[in-house]
Amino acid sequence: MAELSYHPTQDASYLSRRSVVFIVIVLVHIVAIWAFATGLARSGARYLQTILQTNIIQTEKPKDLPPPPPPVDLKVRPPVQVIAPDINITVPVETPPPIRTEAITAKPVVAAVKPPPPPPLVWPNDWSANVPSTEDYYPPASTRANEEGRPVVHLCVQANGRLQSVALLTGSGFDRLDQAALALIKATPRFKAPTQGGKPLEGCRDLAIKFQLKGK
Repeated sequence: MAELSYHPTQDASYLSRRSVVFIVIVLVHIVAIWAFATGLARSGARYLQTILQTNIIQTEKPKDLPPPPPPVDLKVRPPVQVIAPDINITVPVETPPPIRTEAITAKPVVAAVKPPPPPPLVWPNDWSANVPSTEDYYPPASTRANEEGRPVVHLCVQANGRLQSVALLTGSGFDRLDQAALALIKATPRFKAPTQGGKPLEGCRDLAIKFQLKGK
């Protein structure tokens, strides 16, 4: 007859394993419930925020829209732009004939020979020998006033010796003596004209006339 034996140690270990499994299952449910609850709360908050944003957007005042474009008049035809085609015209270029170079012989430059200067005018020493004496033309008023002087006149004579012109060059300081000198030269009948190469020619010369009282 078989005997039944009871081992208390095996039952205790079996119970402890079941307790651990139970505790683990409970913890898994708690974590799942917590995660589910947290997810619902977050999704609900997001849903609520979306609803609020939608209401805010819908309640905002619409902005002013830009004015519509002007109506297009279909009767007016747009201008037609005609583009001229590019035309390339090739013009033949004539080649110029070659330049012929010829030797140019420089002609010797002949210095211009200047003619010799004409001989100078030669006045005879007695060219004014026919001039009257100053005593005959001394103004009486100048004599009484003791006026003396030496005016210089510029005169020109012709080839025949006759007077051509006379002018006062330097005054004596007394108008009466200057006028007397001009009158004296005009009263001269003839001068001796200058010569050039032995030929008499017209010429001009200066002449001093001295008015001096006698006894001085």
